[in-house]
Amino acid sequence: MAKLGKRTVAAREAFVGKENLTVEDAVALIKGNANAKFDETIEIAMNLGIDPRHADQMVRGVVGLPNGTGKDVRVAVFARGPKADEAKEAGADIVGAEDLMEIVQGGKIDFDRCIATPDMMPVVGRLGKVLGPRNLMPNPKVGTVTMDVAAAVKAAKGGEVQFKAEKGGVVHAGVGKASFDAAKLVENIRAFVSAVAKARPTGAKGAYMTKIALSSTMGPGVTVSVDNAASE
Repeated sequence: MAKLGKRTVAAREAFVGKENLTVEDAVALIKGNANAKFDETIEIAMNLGIDPRHADQMVRGVVGLPNGTGKDVRVAVFARGPKADEAKEAGADIVGAEDLMEIVQGGKIDFDRCIATPDMMPVVGRLGKVLGPRNLMPNPKVGTVTMDVAAAVKAAKGGEVQFKAEKGGVVHAGVGKASFDAAKLVENIRAFVSAVAKARPTGAKGAYMTKIALSSTMGPGVTVSVDNAASE
């Protein structure tokens, strides 16, 4: 078994006996132990009382984090003509049509968010098997299939986060960086939890949010009180 480093051992010891903390206490604990040589991402994972295999229990949505994610999001836009020009002017990193489809089909996916105008969906639809598993497929429900490509690009660049329940009913996302002020991280976390709460599907029965955990990229995780996280 590999020997753990001093930093890892110290971090784990700091988390011993800590569980169901308030969001504020959890953020303070995680920030205090995020000592990697890079700016770690603060991540949230939520266990939901759903079965995503049923259509009426699927959870997905989008939320604009009030303080951004701290991540440089690369945006690709499928559009033609004036809409392609609008996307470029708004700051899209990659803009194209059939040419972009061929690039993606070739295995090069150099972007974090994919946006498309409605008329481009027959082209983008051919990429379902490539973009779908990466949660990159444009979808009108989260505002990534739209004629207002400029607004969509600016939202993606400005800290908008998409979420979708995985097979086990878990939703996870990055909600900021360890370098963020603690109050800003708390605000982002509460905004994310609120968005997931509002996305409760009609088929969900019983307890909806069953567990919430926070962690940094290289650090241990800690559970957060669901009631506290869900309070405004």
